Amino acid sequence: MAKSSKKPKRSAVQKLAAVSAPREQYQESKSFDAHYLRTVPVESLTLEEASFELGYLANEIEHHNYLYHTLDIPEISDQQFDGLERRNLDIENRFPELVRADSPSETIGSSPLPQFRPVQHLVPMLSLDNAFSEEEVKKFTQRIARFLGLRDEQAIEFNAEPKIDGLSLSLVYRRGVLVSAATRGDGTIGENVTANARTLHEIPKRIIARDFPQEVEVRGEIYLDELAFARINARQRESGKKEFANARNAAAGALRQLDPRVTASRPLKFFSYAWGQIAHVPSKTQTGVLEAFKRWGFPVNPRSRKCVGADQLISYYLDLQSKREKLGYDIDGVVYK
Repeated sequence: MAKSSKKPKRSAVQKLAAVSAPREQYQESKSFDAHYLRTVPVESLTLEEASFELGYLANEIEHHNYLYHTLDIPEISDQQFDGLERRNLDIENRFPELVRADSPSETIGSSPLPQFRPVQHLVPMLSLDNAFSEEEVKKFTQRIARFLGLRDEQAIEFNAEPKIDGLSLSLVYRRGVLVSAATRGDGTIGENVTANARTLHEIPKRIIARDFPQEVEVRGEIYLDELAFARINARQRESGKKEFANARNAAAGALRQLDPRVTASRPLKFFSYAWGQIAHVPSKTQTGVLEAFKRWGFPVNPRSRKCVGADQLISYYLDLQSKREKLGYDIDGVVYK
């Protein structure tokens, strides 16, 4: 019997096993204890120890990325995952000669599920850089000032907004009609969820504004508010099904359904915040673009603010943190643009 040249598609469980295996094999094949090394300050690591830990972290982070972005079943908290990424970045900064080709600092999201038709993003959907202290925020504004050739970083205007803990979505419009919707996926290839996105009330299907570009890609976040999430989990309990770990995973699971009617039954919401491919940008500033989005009918987070300099950025963050419990939806930080 002739053998087919095509490899059978792996199930999500098989892929998870394949992703998990390398980190276990990596631990078994080396003489170091990864758990012990995690307690050693980065500045105290030897070159050999750093090389080992970067390899272990690459596998560990890939494992959790796949659980979070593809299967929507995280094993660790966002704070714990951020800690792994920060540890990896700190080691890379101290030992730049050890940066790996598969470094997590160069990786975005995770591969799309095979059940969905792949969509290549017209412009890559990149990940965000992180800042974990006020000092790092100030260094961020200083780097921008140097790049722009400015002497005073306090004069730079930014847009600050809550970082919604949801699922990134790309919406492509041609001549005012929604023609494609895709998840971020790995940043280059996403999942086609067009039929599902068309069932959501907060996503415009047709736009007739005269200044709307002939072709434009609007990006934003799909999310569930706290009340909707509580109701969904209540229904899960009543029907004897497993509850969702958090609102982000419930939203991702609702959008990534093979049956659009399931998506339509979930009260998903959407905030627009950026663009990809676009015929012409409607404003010279991020704040101006958000105003255009709102004028065209896209939901925009009302808590977005213009800030000038690092001090106002830090004040915005502290103010939002004090109100976090009353926002009505989950966030995992703020975004400065």
